[in-house]
Amino acid sequence: MQRTALTAILAFTISLVTPLAARAQDTGPFDMLVLGGRVLDGTGNPWFRADIGVRDGRIVAVGMLDNATADRVVDATGRYVSPGFIDIHSHADDGSARIGGSTIRTDSIHRKSAPNVVSQGVTTVVVNHDGRSPWPIRDQRSILERQGVGPNVMLMVGHGTVRREVMGDDVQRPATDAEVHEMQMLVRQALEEGAVGMSAGLEYVPGRWSTTEEVARVAEELVAFDGVYISHERSEGADPMWFWPSQDEPGPPTLQDAVMETIEIGRHSGARVVASHIKAKGAHFWGSSGSAIQLIQRARDEGVRVWADQYPYATSGSDGNTRLIPAWATSSRDVDASPAEQLRMVVADAERNAMVRRDIEHEIRRRGGADRVVIFEYPREEWVGKSLREVADERGVDPVQMAIDLQLEGDPDRRGGGRLRGFSMSEIDVENYAAQPWVATASDGGIAVESDGSVHPRYYGTFPRKIRHYAMTAGALSVEAAIRSQTSLPARIMGLQDRGEIRVGHWADLVVFDMETIADEATFFEPHQHASGIDHVIVNGEFAVEDGEILFSLPGRVIPSRRGGRPAS
Repeated sequence: MQRTALTAILAFTISLVTPLAARAQDTGPFDMLVLGGRVLDGTGNPWFRADIGVRDGRIVAVGMLDNATADRVVDATGRYVSPGFIDIHSHADDGSARIGGSTIRTDSIHRKSAPNVVSQGVTTVVVNHDGRSPWPIRDQRSILERQGVGPNVMLMVGHGTVRREVMGDDVQRPATDAEVHEMQMLVRQALEEGAVGMSAGLEYVPGRWSTTEEVARVAEELVAFDGVYISHERSEGADPMWFWPSQDEPGPPTLQDAVMETIEIGRHSGARVVASHIKAKGAHFWGSSGSAIQLIQRARDEGVRVWADQYPYATSGSDGNTRLIPAWATSSRDVDASPAEQLRMVVADAERNAMVRRDIEHEIRRRGGADRVVIFEYPREEWVGKSLREVADERGVDPVQMAIDLQLEGDPDRRGGGRLRGFSMSEIDVENYAAQPWVATASDGGIAVESDGSVHPRYYGTFPRKIRHYAMTAGALSVEAAIRSQTSLPARIMGLQDRGEIRVGHWADLVVFDMETIADEATFFEPHQHASGIDHVIVNGEFAVEDGEILFSLPGRVIPSRRGGRPAS
């Protein structure tokens, strides 16, 4: 009797410590069989060699599946296999997107299949960020389910959207108790319709005028639905993007203030919270990642459920159209004149000339300094590719005057006179954030095709870049940690219990890639370049990319909240 019990205990113990690769489960036949790959299961563990059996869209076996058969066989010999990448801050769709335009809500197969997204290994996107979502959520969900999508989609509800629904255009003030209650009801409605959380854009209109208490009280609604709060915070550097020294009172919120607010919202509401696309913006603010990290780590140690995400680039701005000259000096609605003509009138007035120069100096610093503001498009082609500092030195003027000259001598109808991009972050800060185990990878990018013109390279290269540049080249984190940052970590943040890992019972969202060649190919001059080294991308057991070819298929589905999400009607 004792021997029987001891044998049973020993067998159970062996089953716990035996590597997954050594324990074959289901032996087929399968719908799909991925053979001989080096499996990075998404947890951060080292790779192990295993076969993966897929049936009805889910992983049903992981192990040495000798002699198994399948309808489709993928030879992954010499390749790595990871869970599909999860982009928790995507603009594949949101409340500002025009239906039929650069969004997955469209009849265009070249957009709703999200080729620039799936080609970098992304199998799930979380959309409706920065406080912007369509309203009501059920209509957006219904459209996506009816038309089909390439990757899986999770829908947030925008705090800014519900704020406008309740307050109309009267948003430049704190909300009343009654208005906050109405916002809570709308957020609850959205969660019942399938939203998985709430996004905020506290640096934007109308969230800019909300209070911490307002946002925290509205976020309380998330807890019953296991929802998440993801915030574009009030500031990403020494001051918000709307701050101009000539117009605004000093003492605006800093990055540290913004991070502390996100923590306080998590502490008060009890919801999971995310400081989105975290950075340290501005040449005068480099190195401040350390204090932001310390604040978040201390809050986590105290039990606050707070995370962050980042895109792995040292420059922000979706279209690379950095504007060094404030809108008040070039885009007044009261003056019927081009930006160049308006600026000419401003600099002709001594008082306003001093004001605009002060603002330009501030913006150059906020954009990384004159040597990190680069000209990418301008009528004088010999200046393209040069920094503001270089062209200023060639002309023998200071960078502020050069910024003015670019407007006055460039395209008169375009703010700035051409297209500039500021590399406003330090690589040291980017690497510092990347190294944190609670920082997920996210693109902050949307749907793009070549005819869209200039976009940030993150639209095409975010996830391979995290692996190639920040893990393999810079060594900011291990490859295993980089994979975790874009698979199981965002899955846990979003409350996904059956995605983000290669595990029996999970949905078959898989990426097969060549570790030797995986890389981001998109550049700032040629952004519409798909990543290299990715052989196969599988969404719910179906190919989105096969043998390196984008299939423009629609295997994705809308993933509603686990505790809400009644079917769309």
